[in-house]
Amino acid sequence: ANLARPGGNITGLSNINLDVSAKLLELLTTMVPGLSRVAVLGNPGSSTHAAILQGIQAVALKIVGLRVFSVEARTREEIEHGFLRMTQEGANGVIVAGDPFLIQQARQIAILAVQHRLPSITQQPVYAEAGGLMSYGQSVADSHRYAAAYVDKILKGAKPADLPVEQSTKLELV
Repeated sequence: ANLARPGGNITGLSNINLDVSAKLLELLTTMVPGLSRVAVLGNPGSSTHAAILQGIQAVALKIVGLRVFSVEARTREEIEHGFLRMTQEGANGVIVAGDPFLIQQARQIAILAVQHRLPSITQQPVYAEAGGLMSYGQSVADSHRYAAAYVDKILKGAKPADLPVEQSTKLELV
């Protein structure tokens, strides 16, 4: 019915990383003076790819001289080809859209970004930990704590419909 009282047999945690995707562009432009062409590496099979790209493009329209273009990758090979394309199209920064497949490829993407001299950012801290420049997004540890608390409440008899959908308020820059 609503986030405070979901109703039925539904509750859970909201993922705010989609909401902060535009902030990734702002952070990248702050870190890279003169940024003019930004590639957004995303998995077109992901349910969030289009929304992330639209959020970033909306912010880019407000920045004079900044062009954003999409590079799609569903496989490791497409990631490699994507970085070649970024270089050919003159990208001087890359935003990696959060997606389970791309998160699994964090090390490969970080290495390619360094090899191609492309400053990079994503929402997942695992990317920065793997050697990428930076990440900004929802605290994974906070999300896990919220999830554990919900499981505990439900196992103790709470009805999911009575538990509000919660959203982590802690964001981390790594």
